[in-house]
Amino acid sequence: MQAKLESVVNALQATVPNSAWSEIQRGVERETLRINQDATLAQTDHPSSLGKTLTHPTITTDYSECLLEFITPVERSIDNTMAQLRDIHRQSYRAVGEQLLWPMSMPCYVGDEKDIPIARYGNSHSGRMKSLYRKGLTHRYGGTMQIIAGVHYNFSVPQSIWDALAKHHGERNTQQFRSARYFGLIRNFKRVSWVIPYLFGASPAVCKSFLSHVEHNIDFKIMGKGTAYRDYATSLRMSDLGYTNKEQASLQITYNSVDEYIAGLRRAISTKSTQFSKIGVKVDGEYRQLNDNILQIENEFYSPIRPKRVAKNGETPTQALERGGVEYIEVRALDANPFSPVGITAEQIKFLDLLLLYCLFSESAPLSWEQQRVCDNNFNKVVLDGRNPRLSLQDGEHERAIADWLEALFYDLGLLAQTLDQAAAQGGTYQQTLAGFYEWVLNPELTLSGQWMALLKEQGLDNSELGMQLAKKYRQQLLGETLEVFTDAQFEQWREASEAAFAEREKASQHCSFDEFLADYFTKAAQPAKPEAE
Repeated sequence: MQAKLESVVNALQATVPNSAWSEIQRGVERETLRINQDATLAQTDHPSSLGKTLTHPTITTDYSECLLEFITPVERSIDNTMAQLRDIHRQSYRAVGEQLLWPMSMPCYVGDEKDIPIARYGNSHSGRMKSLYRKGLTHRYGGTMQIIAGVHYNFSVPQSIWDALAKHHGERNTQQFRSARYFGLIRNFKRVSWVIPYLFGASPAVCKSFLSHVEHNIDFKIMGKGTAYRDYATSLRMSDLGYTNKEQASLQITYNSVDEYIAGLRRAISTKSTQFSKIGVKVDGEYRQLNDNILQIENEFYSPIRPKRVAKNGETPTQALERGGVEYIEVRALDANPFSPVGITAEQIKFLDLLLLYCLFSESAPLSWEQQRVCDNNFNKVVLDGRNPRLSLQDGEHERAIADWLEALFYDLGLLAQTLDQAAAQGGTYQQTLAGFYEWVLNPELTLSGQWMALLKEQGLDNSELGMQLAKKYRQQLLGETLEVFTDAQFEQWREASEAAFAEREKASQHCSFDEFLADYFTKAAQPAKPEAE
């Protein structure tokens, strides 16, 4: 146990009321492909009975019309979050007919990229911009890469914990203090982020049809009719097969302060790209991308973790951060868990709570670009070979066995688990959860990727066959269950409200041309925001 971490935890235990630990706020965003019964991508429009994806608060689409994204409201109860997620899946299954929701991160059968329909958001300027952004992603990276699905976890701690943390460090609980500590969390997360693919990576194998559409230099073995895999891989989704932008590395975006991070992103959205300029922006009167910069917009920047603040109407993500500081953290390194009907479990959420609190409460020195690259290299090694018991990672100036590092990390997480369990009104289960995952530390084959590969080999299945088995099982299970926390009336209310908001946007877009809208957007996006008063 780090002495200073233990000091912080002890101080918080003495000053923070037990109820505060139950006020941690969470949210889950889960992506999943709509597929047909023959494992091909659905070509139909997003079901109209679910409402308009442009304006719906919980059911939308990501890159493709067939790539659903489910968003839970902000919640304090893990049980409620999981129930909400199950209800959203149940409602969606009611709407998609005989189609299935693919339970894995890596796509099923991918034939022609023309079979990947870009998400459609209507004719409003904001809707056209969202679709054009995705069209730009297609030209830049190819459509296949964009239908990889993931799970995002949103996390924030309550005011009372911030008050106690500021007092312990002799600071005032200001916006600047909270943002600085959240950025400290991000730096520490970068240092140990490899533990996420180690435990929860669930894409050790991919369908060969996917590989025919992407460039890579990864050595694979082949099994069955068309499954490519690596012996010790954990999360091929997070490898170079996934969504990457090599030009981003030249920007050297770091996480040592809000201002430094914002400056890096602003460089990215204003720096011309030699590669993407060759695509053209508007060719023969038709847009191909929003612009020819390294990033079209800030959302294109890839990172396994992001500082976030809910943006006001017309604000960009960086302007929101500039105005009000960091509000919450978004973890983006999670594969969809194929052994859960909703892509994640309550136990995973509890582990993420412990890991993020560990990153928040631990000391966090600045992280140079060179040090950040070492962290990224550790992450990539675990992605490709994380279950190799002889794997070592770079820890400062020395190589460190992954098993040794995991032991030390779990020891530190144990104190946090004890703190959360002691604070729970009826006793918590964080220690029990951590003990369960510790078994995965002792035996890498118990991890999600290990379990997946064992099933493929023991049952002689291809990746897609096992995925289809689970998809059909979850469809039957979820359709046979009743709603838990939401109601049919609520879903209908969301549908009606989304359609009304959609119509309003379409009407408002008649006041100027799309060209004028884009020009105005990027002019405003380049302007700094005014900080909010404390």
